[in-house]
Amino acid sequence: MASSSFESSPMASNYKSNKKRHNNGMFHHQPTPVVVVVVPFPAQGHLNQLLHLSRLILAHNIPLHFVGSPTHNRQAMVRSQGWDPNSFPHIHIHDFNVPPFLSPPPNPNAPTKFPSHLLPSFQASASLRGPVFSLLQSLSLVAKRVVVIYDSLMASVVQDAIHVSNCETYTFHSVSAFTMFLYFWDVMGKPPVNKMSHLVPEVPTLEGCFTTQFLDFITSQYVFHKFSKGIIYNTTRAVEGPYMELIERIISSKNHWALGPFNPLSIEKSEKRQHFCIEWLDKQEERSVMYVSFGTTTSFSQEQIKEVANGLEKSKQKFIWVLRDADKGDVFKHGGDELVLPKGFEERVKGIGLVVREWAPQLEILSHTSTGGFMSHCGWNSCMESISMGVPIAAWPMHSDQPRNRVLVTDVLKVGVVVKEWDRRDELVTASAVENAVRKLMATNEGNEMRQRAMDLKNVILKSRDEGGVSRMEFDDFIAHVTR
Repeated sequence: MASSSFESSPMASNYKSNKKRHNNGMFHHQPTPVVVVVVPFPAQGHLNQLLHLSRLILAHNIPLHFVGSPTHNRQAMVRSQGWDPNSFPHIHIHDFNVPPFLSPPPNPNAPTKFPSHLLPSFQASASLRGPVFSLLQSLSLVAKRVVVIYDSLMASVVQDAIHVSNCETYTFHSVSAFTMFLYFWDVMGKPPVNKMSHLVPEVPTLEGCFTTQFLDFITSQYVFHKFSKGIIYNTTRAVEGPYMELIERIISSKNHWALGPFNPLSIEKSEKRQHFCIEWLDKQEERSVMYVSFGTTTSFSQEQIKEVANGLEKSKQKFIWVLRDADKGDVFKHGGDELVLPKGFEERVKGIGLVVREWAPQLEILSHTSTGGFMSHCGWNSCMESISMGVPIAAWPMHSDQPRNRVLVTDVLKVGVVVKEWDRRDELVTASAVENAVRKLMATNEGNEMRQRAMDLKNVILKSRDEGGVSRMEFDDFIAHVTR
C-alpha cells in the first residue's frame, strides 16, 4: 500500500478491528489438541506466503498464531490478496515490539540489486526470540502439542522451542523445490543423481545473488535447522515432483511436504469497488495484456526506467506496468523520490498501456482473462502465482533465488522467455531487448505455445487439489501428521 491515504482506508480499519478481535480470545478455556504458531521473515515475499499458508491451515479448524512486529504484521494483513482477511476472524495476531530500526530508501545505483537497505529490519527481528519463547511456553500449558512453522531465515528466533517438551518445529523454505535441491546438492558436494541427471540443467552460479553480509546471516540461521521435524515448501509435486524426490534422496532424515501453491487458485470477487486497473482489464481482449511488475525489492535507475518505457511503447502490445520503488524496512514510512517516466509517455500510450504507481492487486491481474503474459523478476511468489493462473513469464531476475527460478521457468517448465541473462546482470537492459521479449511472448506462435503450456500447468495444479489429487493428499497428510 504505497499511498499516504492508508490510515483512512477501509483496509486499515479492517486490520485494526481484526487485530483487536484476534488478540482478545488468545487462549481457549478447554485444552486444545494442537495449536500452530507461524513465524514469518519480515520481507513481503516471505510474509505473504506464510499468511496464505496460515489461511489454509485455519480451514482445518486448527487455532493459529501469527507472530511478528506490529509493522510487519500490519504489512502482511493489509497487502493480503485473493481472499478477505475478515473472513478468518480466528487468526491470533501477536504484535511483538522490536527495537527501532533504520528504514533507509533503496539505492537504485547500488553495485548489486540485492536489497541491502532492508538488513536493519531483518536484524531487528532477531529480538523476537524472547517473546516467541514466552508465547510457546504459555501455549504449551493449554495445548497437547504446539507446532511451530518458521521461515528458514527465522531459525534463531525459534531456537528455544527445544526447551518446551510438547513443542515441535517445521522449517519453511520460501523458494522453489528446484532452487532448494540445487542448494542442498551444492552443499553435499554434488553427489551423482544417476537416472535423474537429466533433471539438473546448467544454472547460474550464486555470484551476485546475495551480499556477503546476507550470506553470513543465512549461514547463522542454518545452525538451528537440525532441530526441525520436517520441511515445508510452497510448491506442488504436480509441477516440481522430480525435484521434491531429489531433495528427499539427499535429505532422507526429515519429512518433506509440498503444500503449495499457497495462493488462492480462484479469486474471491470483492464487494468493494474494483481497482482501476481491473476495470481497465475488463475492456481488453482475451490474453492481450502484458503485466509488468518487478516485485517489492527491485529498484531501477531512471535510465533503466526510460529503457523499459521505450521498449513497452515500441512493442505496440497492451500492458499494465506497476512502477513502484522497492519496499523500505517500514513500508508505512513515506518519502523518497517520485519515479519519472519519459516526457509524454503516459499520453502516448493512453488506451494501450496503464501505469500503476501504488500497491497493485497482482493475483486479480494474473487471474484476469485479459492478461496474457507477465514480465517478472522471478521471485518465487510471483512465479507460483503466475503458473497457477496459467500466465507465461518474461523473466528478468534481479537477485537471490531469482536467476535459478528463471531457469526453472524458461528451460525446465518452458513457460517463459528470457529478458536478461544473469551473466549480463551489470548491463543496462535496452529498449529493444524489452520490446523483443514482449513481442515474443505476446505476438508469436512460440508465445502462444508457452501460453498453452502455462494453461496446462494451471489445470494440472487445479486437478491436484481435487479429491484424490496429489496436493490434496499431501496437505491432508501434513494435517494428519501434526494433529496425530
